[in-house]
Amino acid sequence: MNFSGEYQPHAHNFTKEMFGEKGVFRAGTIGTVAEKTGFGFARKYQEEHGKNWRGAELNRLAQGVTGVKRSTGQHPGGIVVVPDYMEVEDITPVQYPADDTSAEWKTTHFDYHAFDANLLKLDILGHDDPTMMRMLQDLTGVDPTTIPMNDPKVMSLFNSVEALGIQPHQIKSQVATFGVPEMGTRFVRQMLEETKPSSFADLLQISGLSHGTGVWLGNAQELIKNGTCTIKTVIGCRDDIMLFLIYKAGMDASLAFKITESVRKGKGLTPEWIEEMKRCGVPQWYIDSCLRIEYMFPKAHAAAYVISAVRTAYFKLYYPIHYYATYFSVRAADFDVELFCQGYEALLKAMTEIEAKGFQALPKEKNMIPILEMGLEMTARGFKVKPLDLYRSDATRFIVDGDALIPPFSAVAGIGENAARNIAASRADGDYLSIEDFQQRSKATKTIIELLTTMGCFRGLPESNQLALF
Repeated sequence: MNFSGEYQPHAHNFTKEMFGEKGVFRAGTIGTVAEKTGFGFARKYQEEHGKNWRGAELNRLAQGVTGVKRSTGQHPGGIVVVPDYMEVEDITPVQYPADDTSAEWKTTHFDYHAFDANLLKLDILGHDDPTMMRMLQDLTGVDPTTIPMNDPKVMSLFNSVEALGIQPHQIKSQVATFGVPEMGTRFVRQMLEETKPSSFADLLQISGLSHGTGVWLGNAQELIKNGTCTIKTVIGCRDDIMLFLIYKAGMDASLAFKITESVRKGKGLTPEWIEEMKRCGVPQWYIDSCLRIEYMFPKAHAAAYVISAVRTAYFKLYYPIHYYATYFSVRAADFDVELFCQGYEALLKAMTEIEAKGFQALPKEKNMIPILEMGLEMTARGFKVKPLDLYRSDATRFIVDGDALIPPFSAVAGIGENAARNIAASRADGDYLSIEDFQQRSKATKTIIELLTTMGCFRGLPESNQLALF
């Protein structure tokens, strides 16, 4: 189950009400030494002890430490449920996370894989999509559940940028799905360009193809390219196989189910099944496609993602500035306030520079790409970002101001969430007399004061209260 990250702790605590304090525990995880780390350990040992081993010996030693327990942790959303006729200690010891006895939850000492065949694990995960939907609803007054799933203009965003009133070269993309859940990554955008989906059913296929393994690359992609089938007839989700075999090929339902289960897990087809499929008139390309599949996505899961994607695209098209405010508030961890204030050209230049580095680009720079793409699109559509405002900026959320956004304090690198909340709360006592007065009221560190000064937040404010009095 996916809950908003802000609401996730409430959902977790509700399981205590359902099953009792002694019936639910956080699932423990065990961090082990990875292969590369093990190799590093072996090499370090070799250097420190002046050994001169061959590569094979280093690999042997590395394999010896790979998989050894390194630390224990907590599953981000896993809750283990213990039946009321058992004690948790019948199965696993429990402990406080990081020996913190004031923690709300105890964690299972053993890794949950050790007993996943015996106890139920609820996955109550945190997700950004519900957080975004809630914020969009609050900003626009539109209930997401009333959004139609067949609006032609919204659907056109998945195969062109025309509805946004911009050209493909402006945002370096043929489709307008930046920031649309599960549809905005470069990999899926490429799929959208090749398949040109035009309906909700097509998007279901895209979701299935992008989440499966051995389904798109070297399989469906080739079949669509050479015209053997279209996005509508290709195998997208696991349910498609069973329904095709029952309704199109007239196969016995129980056998169709057996074949589907085998294919979706990547176990292929037996010679008898292939014969039966041929007898039912299943085309050869379909059989070959089944043999290449390693994992298939369930259609219900795809439907949940696509509904979320269409709702997001609706807000992006009809309530653009509210959409960008929400996106940057919820998803943009690496926002660069000064760069965004400079507008389209500066964003394009920054993005081109990162792309030119290719594999040499640092992880932080790669993480910036989706945010820069979104900034390009926003500025190309005529919206802009204003500088930080001492009196109007929120602690953590972007504020809509006409056709512009006012960034929050937390968007500045170096200002954490707590510091941002303190700054916002310190305004309750009226205007600041001086920078000194601001520092006392907001408890901001020297570094934060310097950051805000370079961004021009204190223009017109004197250094100290004494100067303010004179």
